[in-house]
Amino acid sequence: MSLFEDNAEYAYGYLLGQDAIQKQLIAAVSALAADGIAQEACEAYLENGNDAAQSRAVSDALLAAIENDSSDNAVFIRNNKEFLTKKSVWAFGGDGWAYDIGYGGLDHVLASGKDINVLVLDTEVYSNTGGQASKSTAAGAIAKFAAGGKNTKKKDLGMMAMSYGYVYVAQINLGYDKNQAIKAIKEAEAYPGPSLIICYAPCINHGIKRGMDHSFMEAKAAVECGYWINYRYNPQLKAEGKKSFFLDSKAPTGDFEAFLRGEVRYASLEHEFPDVAKELFKKTKEDAMARRALYERLDAE
Repeated sequence: MSLFEDNAEYAYGYLLGQDAIQKQLIAAVSALAADGIAQEACEAYLENGNDAAQSRAVSDALLAAIENDSSDNAVFIRNNKEFLTKKSVWAFGGDGWAYDIGYGGLDHVLASGKDINVLVLDTEVYSNTGGQASKSTAAGAIAKFAAGGKNTKKKDLGMMAMSYGYVYVAQINLGYDKNQAIKAIKEAEAYPGPSLIICYAPCINHGIKRGMDHSFMEAKAAVECGYWINYRYNPQLKAEGKKSFFLDSKAPTGDFEAFLRGEVRYASLEHEFPDVAKELFKKTKEDAMARRALYERLDAE
């Protein structure tokens, strides 16, 4: 268990520790192969041990081949057998951590170039510490420390990560398209470098008027009106000279302001400060449409 603000660093440390042991395992397997011990199994592991599809099979075959060998290298491999197979390392957290209090650590980990995956559950507010506004909170939303409606636009964490050029980035929304979400997760896992997936997550602090039992419908409505946008960016495809950015959300057809009024975090602003709400609702929509226009240009490249 990591601390709230140390999530990325904790996962990164786990990855580095695991990598250190795997390097020792590779050295031990290489030494066995050089000595002619279980050479075929050793060479198969050295070639495919880091391949997700083959890692388990070649690891099991290696362990079976050296089961009765008493050399120091064979003993070391058996004692550390849980590190033989390729591991998938993920850091999970909310937007308060990723966009805000833990952003420095997250940025450091993504910039490392290491094969680590991050999934951000974006509720657009500090959900587990009282509902304070975060840098993920959109303009016009009411939250603690933004009682009169937040007047600055939502931070674009995905674009910031994409600027490195070697980070896989995706935005997903299970209520709108679970197949796109699964595809993004599989692509992130397969990508041999840092990955960031940002998932829209309706929460009780949104004050969904139709109730949290309709959260999937609310999430779907967020995409249909253009409030949230699904996309995938794969640097590996760009390196191969292929299309690398995919805008997975269709053009908005829903009523943007009706969506805002369906949640207390926005509707209460209109009730308390109607003049302010009019301007901030306009800004909220303009910010969302400007973001989509940017993604459309990337999708057309």
